[in-house]
Amino acid sequence: MFVGVIIVAGGRGLRLGSSQPKQLLDLGGRTMLQRSVAAFDVHPRVSEIVVVLPADLEPAGASLIGPTARPCVCVAGGARRQDSVRAGFEQLSAEVDLVLIHDAARPFVDGAVIDRVIDAAREWGAAVPAMAARDTVKRVADDSGIVTATIPRGEVWLAQTPQGFGRGVLAAAMAGSAGDDVTDEAMLVEQSGGTVHVVEGDARNVKITTAADLSAARLAFASAPRVGTGYDLHRLVEGRALVLAGVTVPFERGPLGHSDGDVLCHALTDAVLGAACAGDIGQHFSNVDPRWKDAPGLDLLRRAVAIVREQGWTVSSADVTVILERPRLAPHLDEIRRRLAEVLGVEVDAVGAKGKTNEGVDAVGRGEAIAAHAVAVLTGGAR
Repeated sequence: MFVGVIIVAGGRGLRLGSSQPKQLLDLGGRTMLQRSVAAFDVHPRVSEIVVVLPADLEPAGASLIGPTARPCVCVAGGARRQDSVRAGFEQLSAEVDLVLIHDAARPFVDGAVIDRVIDAAREWGAAVPAMAARDTVKRVADDSGIVTATIPRGEVWLAQTPQGFGRGVLAAAMAGSAGDDVTDEAMLVEQSGGTVHVVEGDARNVKITTAADLSAARLAFASAPRVGTGYDLHRLVEGRALVLAGVTVPFERGPLGHSDGDVLCHALTDAVLGAACAGDIGQHFSNVDPRWKDAPGLDLLRRAVAIVREQGWTVSSADVTVILERPRLAPHLDEIRRRLAEVLGVEVDAVGAKGKTNEGVDAVGRGEAIAAHAVAVLTGGAR
C-alpha cells in the first residue's frame, strides 16, 4: 500500500483576523503548516506528501515547509476547495493507491487517528474521522435565527481530517462532481453515490479558525518553562574598566579577560544558553577567538538571546547577583536592570539585579576577584 497525503493550505484564514495566512502563524516555534506536515512526515505508513498553497506562496513552498523525510512537493491551489484538492491529486505519483486529505489548520492530528483512517479507507474505500455530537442539535433558519427543527444528536457527527480514500474512489468522485462547492472530500464521494465510513476522531484534533482557537493552540504547544543558571569569575587588575551590563562603575581596577570581562553578562549569557540546551559562552564566543577580543558583554548576551530565539525560545525573566567587596553597586543597579531588560526583550520588572559581598572569604572576599551568578527563565520553544 502506497499512501499519499494532500495537505490543503490554500486558504487565507480571514475569520482569524490575521494579516498573514493562518497556516504561517507561529505555534510554539513552528508554523501551523510545518506542524501539520510534520505529523504525516514522521508517520511510518505515509509515502509522500503534496502541500497545496495559495498561488503567491507556492514558489516559496520548500522554505516555508522546511526539510522533510518523505518526498514533499508544493502546488498552487484553486479558487475552491475541490479545485485545490484536484491540483494536489494531480501531483501524486502513480504508485499512490490510498489518498489522505488533511487541513493544514488541524496541527494536532496524531498517529492514532491517521492509522484508523488508513485502515478504514483501505477496507471500505472512503473513511472520515468524526466526533459524535454531545449536545442537542438545532436546525436554525439562517436569517431569522428561529429554530426550525431539533435533530436527533445520534445522527450528527462532526467531521475532521485526514479523510482517506482509495485512489479510484476519489478520482471518480472528483470526475463526477457538480459545480456546487463542497466543504470536504467525503461530501464529494457522497454526491457521487459512494459510501463513506466514520471512524473515531479525536477531540484534540481541532481546526484553528478563530483568534480564540489560535490562542488555545499556542498555549497547548508552548513547552514548559526552562530554567538555566550561569556563573562567571574574573581576577581584578589595574588598568581595566569595571563594566557590568554595559555600565562603567568607577573603580581603580577591573576584570581581566579576553572580552570586556563583564561577569554579569557572561553569567547571564550562560544561563540563557543553558536553559535552551544551546551550549555555553565558551562554545559560541571562545576566549581564543580574535573576533571576541574586548567584545562588550551586552553584545555577547544579545547574540545568545538571538540563538535561543532561533529555537523558538523567549526570555521571560532573569535574576543576577554580582559578588565583590567594593565598590557598592546599589547606585548602578537600576541602570543595569534597564540595559539588561532592553537586550533580553522584557520589561524592567522582569529583571532582578543585586550586589553582594563575600564577607572577606577567599579571593573575592579579599577584593582580588569579582564573581556573578545568574538565572534565566525561557518560555516557548519548539516541541
